[in-house]
Amino acid sequence: MSEEHKDRDKAECQISAQNCDCESTTHHPHVNIGKVTAKVPVVLAELCLKVNVNALITFPEPVLEIKDIKKTVKLTQCRLLLPADQLFIKGFVRKNIQYASPCPDIEMHTDKTVASDIHSYTVDVPFQCVTEINKFLTCPVMPEMNHRQEFDFLVSKPVPRGYPEKDELQSSDLSQFHQKSVQHYNELPFCELVSSRIIEWDEAIDRRPLPNRSPIGEGVFTKVEEKMVVDLVIKVLQKQQIRVSSTTNDHDDCFDCE
Repeated sequence: MSEEHKDRDKAECQISAQNCDCESTTHHPHVNIGKVTAKVPVVLAELCLKVNVNALITFPEPVLEIKDIKKTVKLTQCRLLLPADQLFIKGFVRKNIQYASPCPDIEMHTDKTVASDIHSYTVDVPFQCVTEINKFLTCPVMPEMNHRQEFDFLVSKPVPRGYPEKDELQSSDLSQFHQKSVQHYNELPFCELVSSRIIEWDEAIDRRPLPNRSPIGEGVFTKVEEKMVVDLVIKVLQKQQIRVSSTTNDHDDCFDCE
């Protein structure tokens, strides 16, 4: 490598970014005044749901004790069935369980100590429920029904032999098909998960003492029966057209929100 390339590479390596302060000013956006029609998400209902869950969790190895459980609620379905006003909820609780598992080498255990490793196990506990919305904060826009209508045209044809010559056959043309169809693309209500609270009770159902020598009361298990009460706060929304009215386009001066 030439000396010129070496010097350039050395100079590039010495370049470092520095943070500096920059000034900002408020930009006043242009808004329309008067009566404006806007399409925005409208809150149809805000519900507090209580879901009872009973599950059986099986660990891949013996568990000495559970150290901690981190839980996250995830919704996979939230559908409002109109005009029946039934809300279908489906999801799962993601649980990351940290636990102590005894070392397989029994020589590391004594009658007063137990050697163990900290492991983690992630499991999804599903749940689902159906509830009725008895009162809406804002009435939902009901879906428009699709419909189809057939229509025909009158055609005249000569009659076969055996009929008077002045007579003619008047009917619709069976070789043609005419139809009017109307389809409506309705706004589907959707949900937002606001908050969740979980009260759980986990209990081992197959706990047994440690083999060979071990401290008093120590044991392992692989199956846990879990009972959970999951409280959810959910917003049900739908995009609707609303009328917004404003009388001025003036802006107040900036002030500190403290």
